[in-house]
Amino acid sequence: MEDRTFTNVSPSSPQVKICGLTSVEEALACAELGATAIGLVFYPPSPRFVTDDQAAVICRALPGSVWSVGVFVNEESSSILHRVNHCGLRAVQLHGRETPGLVKELSEHGVMVIKALFADGRPSFADAGVYAFSHAFLTECVGERLPGGNGKTWNWAMAASLSRSHPVILAGGLTPDNVGEAIQAAGPGAVDVSSGVEARPGKKDLQKVQQFLQAVWQNGVRPDIGRIFS
Repeated sequence: MEDRTFTNVSPSSPQVKICGLTSVEEALACAELGATAIGLVFYPPSPRFVTDDQAAVICRALPGSVWSVGVFVNEESSSILHRVNHCGLRAVQLHGRETPGLVKELSEHGVMVIKALFADGRPSFADAGVYAFSHAFLTECVGERLPGGNGKTWNWAMAASLSRSHPVILAGGLTPDNVGEAIQAAGPGAVDVSSGVEARPGKKDLQKVQQFLQAVWQNGVRPDIGRIFS
């Protein structure tokens, strides 16, 4: 892997979440390369699924500057809170049809909640108002088989209006080759990538991770967009 030193970094570039990590070694490598957050998938049908114990080991190994985010799909609050405490998660991402009440309940327990909204499904971008207790929204399109990590591109500009009024993490089909275009179209505070930097599901290609980060660092967003992971 090449030296990650990169001089043309925009001071307003979006933060980066690398999702679907399954090993300590790759999580630490992504952190070293400059990722802001890593995602751990607690959805058994996913090829990127991790057990509670796997996730706990990864979370304990991460430096304090890197956020660990647990990804859940239609889980009960008790199950989510158990994993937050057992694994040491710093935030949760709700990627199904969770209710506004669940978001509120988790928030009242001091959990930072990222709620997924879908360009072509439910909950949609128009539902942002009812999820008022969300810290941020992750925007993408509905996958054919799994809720996320499908590598499916979409019209990222559809998220631009939401990103002007709420903290937005842009996801869906992002790669080192197209993330710059996506950032300019949507103006997100952060971007999320999984399959776009993989050698195979659950196994990251660290050269692609480095190329993705460098592509993000070349693109700035509006200076008034706050940091999502801070």
